[in-house]
Amino acid sequence: MDFTEVPVAEDNKCKKRKNKKPKRKTVRAEGDEGSGGGGGVEEKEEEKMENSQTAVAFPPTFSVSEIKNKQRRHLMFMKLKQEKRKQKMQLKKKKKKEREALGDKAPPKEVPKTIENQRVYDETTVDPEDEEVAFDEGTDEFSAYFNGLTNPKVLITTSDRPRGRTVRFCEQLATVIPNAHVYYRRGLALKRIIPQCIARNFTYLMVINEDRKMPNGMVLCHLPDGPTAHFKVSSVRLRKEIKRRGKDPTEHSPEVILNNFTTRLGHSIGRLLAALFPQDPQFVGRQVATFHNQRDFIFFRFHRYIFKNEKKVGLQELGPRFTLKLRSLQKGTFDSKFGEYEWVLKVSFIAQTARLVIFCINSIFSSPHIETKTNDELP
Repeated sequence: MDFTEVPVAEDNKCKKRKNKKPKRKTVRAEGDEGSGGGGGVEEKEEEKMENSQTAVAFPPTFSVSEIKNKQRRHLMFMKLKQEKRKQKMQLKKKKKKEREALGDKAPPKEVPKTIENQRVYDETTVDPEDEEVAFDEGTDEFSAYFNGLTNPKVLITTSDRPRGRTVRFCEQLATVIPNAHVYYRRGLALKRIIPQCIARNFTYLMVINEDRKMPNGMVLCHLPDGPTAHFKVSSVRLRKEIKRRGKDPTEHSPEVILNNFTTRLGHSIGRLLAALFPQDPQFVGRQVATFHNQRDFIFFRFHRYIFKNEKKVGLQELGPRFTLKLRSLQKGTFDSKFGEYEWVLKVSFIAQTARLVIFCINSIFSSPHIETKTNDELP
């Protein structure tokens, strides 16, 4: 068979050119062929107009909240957060290098603004080394405890018909406070319970009130002569609700730490709380009860510590934890009608009116047979 040569090189080149993406070509009018580049200027002007139109179409400031897709909005928010964190770290490193370069000539560090250092100075703040304060502490109702003459004995009870959470809270408080005993209320009035506590050599009466199955109040009455403090209780966490908690506390007497009880009222409240515990702590148990006063809230924590080395200390929370807010401080033992108050928390006019209305309703619809109970003996 005869084979004939066919020129295919040119066709292949054409095919290759066809496969390539066509380049942008400027389309000119027939009359502008010999204008010598006038069409290029028009094209640039058109591009500028398009860019200006697109710039006007988009908002000047972009907000993540404008993204309607929830997942995409979350991703964009996390990216912005990471960028801000990186910028903050870079500024921090830059300032650190500048301070190292300046050495002793570096300006002093700025003090960060916090709620504590921005508070108005309290005029009732006293010096603990003041002679007048030392004399008052040596002659008040708690001087016998701090001198080691008497040991505290605490009776813990609840309001009428307590729920399970309040009962467990009282039981755990009894493991924290040495020589504490839990008794059920049995519908008795506090005025009848106090003489029985004094006859049985109790030094404190602690009443835990509840609302909607949650502990919400504490009455702490020092016996036999007072004073009596009424606290609001909040943020109660039992031992089972605390993460990475330790084992149950032992029977050792814990150490007591009081922080920021610097005013006249703070001194009396701090001594009232400290007298709950014996003044001879057993350091073998390595248990610490802390009352930390901050912004007029008293935070209670109970820890066990261990010394890992000369510089590091390990802490393990035992529980329970709660927060106290002082409502009133009364002279003498509990007396809701004729008691003399040293300090009362200021409340708004609306709250006072609401309390007055509730008190009137309770007094109208209260049953008279409550005061005639004969079962007035503690178990």
